[in-house]
Amino acid sequence: MSLIAVLLIGGVLRFWNLDLKPLWMDEVITAIFSFGRNYGEVPLEQFFNLSVLDQLFQLKPTTCANIAQTVSTQSVHPPLFFCWMHQWVQFAPGNWIWKLRSLSAVAGVAAIFGVYWLNRFAFSTSAGIAAAMTMAVSPFAVYLSQEARHYTVPMLFVIAGLMGLIRIQQDLVRQRHDPKIWIGWILVNGIGFYVHYFLVLAIAAQFFALIVLQMRLRPATKFWWRSWGAIVAAGFGIFAIGLPWLPTFISHMTRPETDWLATSQTAWWSFLAPLYQFAAGWLVMVVAFPVEFQPTWIIVLSSVSMLLFAGWLIWWMIRGLKCLWKDPDTHGETLVLISFVGGVLLEFLAIVYVLGKDITQVPRYNFIYYPAVCALIGASFWKQRAGSQWMLYGVGALSCIFVISNLVFLKPYTPDRVAQNIVTDPDCRAIVMAYNDFQDIAVGLGFALAVQSTEQQSPKNCQPSQFAFLSKTQGDSAVWSRLASLSADVKEIWAIVPGLRKRDFPTTLALQNRTCALNSDWQYRIGLPYSGYECRN
Repeated sequence: MSLIAVLLIGGVLRFWNLDLKPLWMDEVITAIFSFGRNYGEVPLEQFFNLSVLDQLFQLKPTTCANIAQTVSTQSVHPPLFFCWMHQWVQFAPGNWIWKLRSLSAVAGVAAIFGVYWLNRFAFSTSAGIAAAMTMAVSPFAVYLSQEARHYTVPMLFVIAGLMGLIRIQQDLVRQRHDPKIWIGWILVNGIGFYVHYFLVLAIAAQFFALIVLQMRLRPATKFWWRSWGAIVAAGFGIFAIGLPWLPTFISHMTRPETDWLATSQTAWWSFLAPLYQFAAGWLVMVVAFPVEFQPTWIIVLSSVSMLLFAGWLIWWMIRGLKCLWKDPDTHGETLVLISFVGGVLLEFLAIVYVLGKDITQVPRYNFIYYPAVCALIGASFWKQRAGSQWMLYGVGALSCIFVISNLVFLKPYTPDRVAQNIVTDPDCRAIVMAYNDFQDIAVGLGFALAVQSTEQQSPKNCQPSQFAFLSKTQGDSAVWSRLASLSADVKEIWAIVPGLRKRDFPTTLALQNRTCALNSDWQYRIGLPYSGYECRN
């Protein structure tokens, strides 16, 4: 199969139904910053018409410096991706959701091209095609490519870094140094820090791979010592590039927005959860069948099928990696890629068990080492030359169809399902979202956009609905007190309150001009707990 055919397949899968799924919290955050907006423009402590969203999510041209300033205070991410996205949405075609996601889709196709060159440098042209096809039909890669977030763009930096790392490894084996390769490697990794903080993990893992390589070479010669000098100098170079943003990075790491990653202490066996979450994250890199909100028989069938496929793939991978490891022509490159993956996994375990942040519960964070996994899978099948990779491609393509059909990798908090539960009749309604921080506001905006979209598809509804963000920093009772001071001409009101148990929702709510009684049939906990109330004058 030619590289052009692989890129076409990957492109179709990434752009197909690109704007089908609803925006969720993280994508709303991307939209706010990339459109030159900030949270100060979101109406708070008052009811507003959902038509206000049309203005909020319009592009407001600004500078990268202004975006960086906003991101530094209202987010926990570096600014470069949002600056690039701001430029992208000014020229990309389509509706605003398509514009937001299309940059990730383009970067996803570019990553296929990149992993081809990674394996071509490391192994051969055929190994490059195998890795590219593996990524093209990966449900995980398609999922990331359809997210308006900085996953596929930093993946390009990871791939470029690995390409430089492989070239450095090959030069070290030949006992030579190419300053251009080292300088390019430093620049890629240094700039990558401003795209996504997880590049710090990739950078550290690359240095770990270099150290492993150096220890295995062990020639106590002048060249060997000069190589250590080059490694140390590269580390200082990358650090110098990231130094201007370092104080902001440190402040971001202590922000409360990361507290949701805290490890669970609910049971003695909870420390095992990250291990099977690791396995689940690896599984969906190659196969993803519907299991969310499905009948039991489909869940069982999908789960058994995925596990059987995983067993088959592991068997082939072990055989292939053994061949790569034993072959002197591929041993060094295999060592570097395995060391890189192993280094990232060790970092993940340290973050989970030492820092108490369970990042394994978020499979998308595996993007940071996913290109190396693709490279190893492609090289393993290439080395065996058995033709069995077509089963991998077929299962992957089927999984991708499930992804683009919104059957797997459902959006967190399921804003579309929440909207469907709220918009069930033509009555006028108001929705209240309690919030503690900026992330809660972004979650609420995702729900508001989904409700707006659902109402627009049902023109008989009383629309648009009213929406209000009410602070709960002083407790849930403050939300109900503030609500009692507001008025809305509605027949039903919905309350979305993060962290509130179903039984703790009040049986009645008071507005300034009416009283509303809880409808026990309108209580849900899909995404976040929310309940509906019927109102009377």
